[in-house]
Amino acid sequence: MKTILAWLLAVCWLAASMPIVAAAPAQRVEKVTAVVAAAGSLPPLVQKRMQQSVQAIAGQLIDGQTVAAVSAASQQKEQLIHEVFDKVLVGYTVRQVKIYPAAETKVEVMLLPWSDVITKVDVDVQVEGMPPRMEALVRRDLAGVDTVFRDALTGLPTAATDWTNGVLKHHLNDYLAEHLPEFRGDFEIEPESETKVKLVVYPKLPVVRTVDLSMRSDTVPNVTLLARREVMQEKVDDLVGVPVDFIKRHEQELSQQFSQELDDLPDFRTYHMKTTVSMEAAERLHVMSRSDTSRYRLRLTGWLDIGRKDKNGHEDNESLLFRFHAGTMLSQQDELFLLVDLMPQDMDWGWAAGYDRRLSSRTHAQLRYDLHERRFVLAASQQLAPRWLLRYEYRFFDKNGEAALRYKMHDFLGLEYLVDRHQNWLRVIGNF
Repeated sequence: MKTILAWLLAVCWLAASMPIVAAAPAQRVEKVTAVVAAAGSLPPLVQKRMQQSVQAIAGQLIDGQTVAAVSAASQQKEQLIHEVFDKVLVGYTVRQVKIYPAAETKVEVMLLPWSDVITKVDVDVQVEGMPPRMEALVRRDLAGVDTVFRDALTGLPTAATDWTNGVLKHHLNDYLAEHLPEFRGDFEIEPESETKVKLVVYPKLPVVRTVDLSMRSDTVPNVTLLARREVMQEKVDDLVGVPVDFIKRHEQELSQQFSQELDDLPDFRTYHMKTTVSMEAAERLHVMSRSDTSRYRLRLTGWLDIGRKDKNGHEDNESLLFRFHAGTMLSQQDELFLLVDLMPQDMDWGWAAGYDRRLSSRTHAQLRYDLHERRFVLAASQQLAPRWLLRYEYRFFDKNGEAALRYKMHDFLGLEYLVDRHQNWLRVIGNF
């Protein structure tokens, strides 16, 4: 008896002295991934949408549970996923669901298509409300839109096209946001083995309501551009109804198109005209066209002197004068020119020939000979700012100098303050 009690005490002492080992926690499902496949082909966009749906269903049933519990009830869970997913499908039947329990559990779903699948997709794109010039730009931006529909429909059962409308709309909007954000798109599908898709795109607001066109030149009379204003107006009217942001995005290309089409006109080619077009895109669109020639300088101006006294080399009929300047460029810096003056008060004429040298981008020096009065005139000008010009003339015959400061009010009108050694006065200058 004493021996038995000794053994019992020894066992208790050993048990008390041994460390307690905690039971390992059961492994749980941390992530669920879904793989959906079908007999034959399954469009990538549709497959992605289906896998998201299966993952959402399976996640509700499996996520967070122990791997052992999922394994024990895998058949029931597979059947439940089978039944739920099968009810939301159109065009497919769920053939099999298989769960592979693990910390990252995988759920495989095999589908069986109902009927004939789509083997070819033809997309007919229609652009609403755009003139041919703008439609060509829109279609170029939409050059790859066919892939949106082909990726979503090719290999899909014809009966499943309605189920994919949401997927298609989402991916079409993504495509337009990247390639043609100024337009919206709607589509209709005729599900057949060779499916036809009709895609219609139409502009978003704001759009251009009116176009204000201005045509200017520094090297030919502005009145000569009036003959081509109607032609240019027809071209820029193509911008009416076009989204403002679309014009901003394509402004450089449109400007180049308008410039080239104007320069290709016969009379513009004759004078070697080069046109630049600028735009201020808004609902009221402003278009400025400037056409200049590198070979000639043709200008028509007129002036009216206010407060000038007719003495000391100034004649009464020069207070109101029209001047035509015709020059030819010998180089980019050198010009030979002829001046023809008309004094309408007594219908008198004057002529002068001269040479102009550009010393810098803003400075010119000039020597001319008055054929009517037979006198030399030396002149120089300095562009102080885009609207301000300082000039000086010296007449050798009466040894009198004339300085002037000119302000360009706009392209057709300027105001000048003149001073010589005898008097000062104002001059209103018109550029025609």
